[in-house]
Amino acid sequence: MQETTSRQRLAGVLILLGLIAQILAFTGWMPTTHIVSYLLWLAVALLWRDIPKRSRVQAGVLMGLGLLMLFVARFVYDAEVDWPAMLQGNAFVAAMLVGVSFISLVGKQQGRKKAPGKRLTGSGGILRTWLGVHFLGTILNMSTIIMVGDRLARSGPLSIPQYLALNRGLASAATWSPFFASMGVVIALAPRMEYSYVALFGLPLAMVSGLLTTFELGRRFDLSEVYGFSLAPRSLLMPATMALLVMVFHFWLTPELSIVGIITFLIPTVALLYNLHEGPRYTLRRIHQHTINRLPAMRGEISLFLSAGLLTLGLSTLVAAVAGSEWTLFESFGASQGMASFIGIVLSALAGLHPIIGVSVLASIVSLQGGEHTLFAFVGLCSWAVGTSVGPLSGINLTLQGRYGISGYRMMKNNLLYAAIMSLLTLGSIAVMSYLVT
Repeated sequence: MQETTSRQRLAGVLILLGLIAQILAFTGWMPTTHIVSYLLWLAVALLWRDIPKRSRVQAGVLMGLGLLMLFVARFVYDAEVDWPAMLQGNAFVAAMLVGVSFISLVGKQQGRKKAPGKRLTGSGGILRTWLGVHFLGTILNMSTIIMVGDRLARSGPLSIPQYLALNRGLASAATWSPFFASMGVVIALAPRMEYSYVALFGLPLAMVSGLLTTFELGRRFDLSEVYGFSLAPRSLLMPATMALLVMVFHFWLTPELSIVGIITFLIPTVALLYNLHEGPRYTLRRIHQHTINRLPAMRGEISLFLSAGLLTLGLSTLVAAVAGSEWTLFESFGASQGMASFIGIVLSALAGLHPIIGVSVLASIVSLQGGEHTLFAFVGLCSWAVGTSVGPLSGINLTLQGRYGISGYRMMKNNLLYAAIMSLLTLGSIAVMSYLVT
C-alpha cells in the first residue's frame, strides 16, 4: 500500500470530522450543516491534485457552471442567494457514502477470499446481481451499489455487464420503493398521491427491467466469465442484517430520520461495536488506518458529488429566478402532459442534469388537482428510474465512476437501448394510469 502524505492524512481526518458533524446534526444538539459541507470541501481541496484527471476535469466544470449560474441569478436577475450555504449541495449524500465505507471494518482483513456460495456466471449471474441490488437497494439505497460492487470486485475489475446490472438494479427500485430517495421527493411535491396505484404500476415495470437487463446483456456480451452476486445466505448476511436494522430504526427507533440519515450513522456504529469486542486499542487502530488510508481514497466520489450538488443549486436558483412563480406550464396534468414531462426529464438527464432537477422544476410550474397528484408522482418516479440509469451525472453513475473508474458517458452509451425500451413501456403505463386516476 502506498504511503500516505501528511496532506492526505489531514484530508482523511477532515472527512471523518465531516461524518461526525453530520451524525451530530441528527441529534439536534447543534446545527452543523454548514460545518459538514465546509469540512468535506476543504478535504477535496487538499486532495485535488490526487483526483484522477478525468474526474478532476469533470468536477471542475460542474463547479464552474454552478458558480456561474449563481452569479447570473444574483447579479442579472437579482435573486436571493444564500452564499454561506452554497456548498451544502449533496454534502448529505457524500457523508452517507463516507459512513458506508466503514462497512469494510466489519470482519477482519484476511486477504482476498472467494465469495461464499456458488460462483454463478452467465445470464443467471447477471439476474442474481440485479435481484440482489434491486431488493436490497429498495431499503439501503445507494449504499447497496458499494456493498455489492465491492463483493464482485473481489474477483477482479468489474466488467461492463456487471456495471450495468448494478446500475439498472438500483435505478429501477425508484419506480416503487417507499424507502427510496425518489419517493421522498415526489411525496413532498405531490402529497396527495396514492401509493397503491404507484406500486401497482411501478413494481411490474421494475421486474421488466430485470428481465430486459438479463436478456439484453446475454445477447450483447459473452457472460461465460462474468460473475454474478452470490445469493448464498452467507453473502446476504451482512446486507440483509443492515437492511433489517435500517427498518427497525426507520419504523420504531428514529422514524423522524430519512433512510439516508439512518444509514449514515448506523453503519459506522455497527462497525465500531463489532470491533470493540477485540478491545479499544484494536478498534482505534482500525479506525485510524481507515481514516488515513481509505477515506482519502474516496476523493473521486466525494468531489463528484459535491460539485454536482453545486451545479444543481446553481441551476435551480437560476431557473427560479428566470421563471418566477406565477406562470403555469399546463392547465391540467393528464396523459399527454405526463408523457411530455417524462420525455423532457429523461432528455435533461441525458444532458447531464439529475432527474431531481427536472422533477422539482416541473412541480414548481404545474398546478395539481385530485388524482393528478398520483399521476405526477408516477411520472416523477419513472423519470428518476430511467434518468438515473442513463444520465452520466446521476448519483448512481457518479458513485460507479468515483469508486471504480467507469466513465459516466460510457454507462450512458451502454444504457441507451435499455432506456429507450423502458421509456416506451413507461409512456404506455402513464397513459393507462391517467385513465384510472384522472
